Amino acid sequence: MEPLELLIYALLILTSVVGLTFIVERGLALRWRKVVPPEIEAAVQSCQTSEDLPMLGRVCRQYPSPMSRLLLLAAEHLDWPEADTMGAVQARARHEITRLERGLVVLEIIVGIAPLLGLVGTIIGMMGLFVNIGQRGIGDAAVLARGIAVILNTTLMGLLIAIPSLVFWSYYTKKVETVSVEMETLCDDFIRRQYREAHGGRTVPAAREAARR
Repeated sequence: MEPLELLIYALLILTSVVGLTFIVERGLALRWRKVVPPEIEAAVQSCQTSEDLPMLGRVCRQYPSPMSRLLLLAAEHLDWPEADTMGAVQARARHEITRLERGLVVLEIIVGIAPLLGLVGTIIGMMGLFVNIGQRGIGDAAVLARGIAVILNTTLMGLLIAIPSLVFWSYYTKKVETVSVEMETLCDDFIRRQYREAHGGRTVPAAREAARR
């Protein structure tokens, strides 16, 4: 096997390993229970008044997740004006979403480069085939078979790497969008509920301090 052919095969294998690694890692990281634990959702629904904030704080610390970090931030800033609290939560939410999207760009790159590596392998195979035909003539079936095998193998490998990467990249991207909407909805409901209760005549800062403990 020619050095260039070995290089292409090595790059294709490396690309497949990297792609599989990020597919598995993102699959574990983007599990719904890990991002928005059901216990956190239940605690948010149960947190109707400022007296319930300590309970929410305990649950959030018990189940650390992007959702719990946003709720703890919101609970700590309930003595701010509502617009400022919303702004702080949105800024932190962008940071959390960026962390959730970590690794997806690698899958996107693999979707683009895997077929190109296969194409490079095809070109190298054709070049080797023509060189061998020029040296030995067209009557050597082994030379033809070997050149065609290189062409087909690299093309197939590139496609087999790119197609699953594309499927999982699309799925994970959609999942990040879905959990982002869910986190935004839960935080918005929680903050608005607390400020409505505060404007109804009760105080929030004391309970907020208790939620920190």
